[in-house]
Amino acid sequence: MLSFKFRMYPSKTIHAKLNEHLELCRWLYNRLLGELNTAKVEGRKITQLETQAMIVRLKEEKLDLKDVYSKVLQMVNYQLWSNVRALAQLKRNGRRVGKLRFKGSWFKTLNYNQSGFKLMGKKLVLSKVGEIPIKLHREVRGEIKGIVVKRERSGKWYAVLQVEDKSEPLPKTGKAIGIDVGIKHFLSDTEGRQIENPKFYENSLERIKARYRQLSKKEKGSKNREKARTKLARAYERLVNQRDDFLHKLSRFYVDNYDVIAAEDLNIAGMVRNHNIAQKILDVSWGKFLRFMSYKAGRAGRTVVRVDPRRTSKEFKHGEIDKDYNAALNILERGLVGLGWPELTPVEMEPLRKLTRVSASSVVEAGSPLR
Repeated sequence: MLSFKFRMYPSKTIHAKLNEHLELCRWLYNRLLGELNTAKVEGRKITQLETQAMIVRLKEEKLDLKDVYSKVLQMVNYQLWSNVRALAQLKRNGRRVGKLRFKGSWFKTLNYNQSGFKLMGKKLVLSKVGEIPIKLHREVRGEIKGIVVKRERSGKWYAVLQVEDKSEPLPKTGKAIGIDVGIKHFLSDTEGRQIENPKFYENSLERIKARYRQLSKKEKGSKNREKARTKLARAYERLVNQRDDFLHKLSRFYVDNYDVIAAEDLNIAGMVRNHNIAQKILDVSWGKFLRFMSYKAGRAGRTVVRVDPRRTSKEFKHGEIDKDYNAALNILERGLVGLGWPELTPVEMEPLRKLTRVSASSVVEAGSPLR
């Protein structure tokens, strides 16, 4: 299942209706959670089917619920029970967790699962909402199984199309490559490329701090405070979009050009416990990069192999060379051994004398590290 995120441009009337539906879904979520809490206090067992059946009765208690598409309301119940199961799993894993919280003033998604939507040219038609202009900036291939309508804190609206799509294997290249990620360089690979760390958060920090200062000066509950909050949210949204664009383009390059990509199997959750470098680790987003590369590889018939990262930068089998480049060579070697695929040709196992420094901006502008 693939997800495609597109910007929507609702009219004022549709905008108000979407907000009303979100508020009704928030009310329903809290009411069903209250039923779960009451049952627990009374020592009663309650099931997902029982809370779903309650929705019919609640429509008589709160008549406005009838204005919301029935499948959307059912998905609120599904979301609640998904949260219950996730919390229970954390407890089983030994984590200390509290109980589910009621939703405050913010509920951000309407989930149209299987039905209640139609894509007609440049418009998205939602049952009991209406037609909404949508910017389809890329082709959507495959059957649309569901649509999640999302309201961002920036005030923008998006439709996330959930598409069942078949894999599209790429032609074999016969090539494998090793990748070492880092903070000084975002990554070094066995072809001698060293991709610059884009430092998106660091470069956006002054803008974000300024937005925070502006927000703190506004009176709570005022229109000016809401405007300042929106500006701050948009600054964060811009940061996330810049980072994702870079990660998508870089991961696409490696999947398009190599049959096998060897990378470290990093314990990022453990690494961020080091408070001295936690923010830098979160900013470079290694985990997201590897996830992007893995799902793209799965669709393209490529293989991403994760190897033990221990001592990859300390075992110098190829002479005194750049530490990160050396680590990439060791990662590739371990990856090929683990796969048992000797027929694959490592791109460059003989150390290169000169490495190629690639700026983050060139990756974004050209769509790949190649110039």
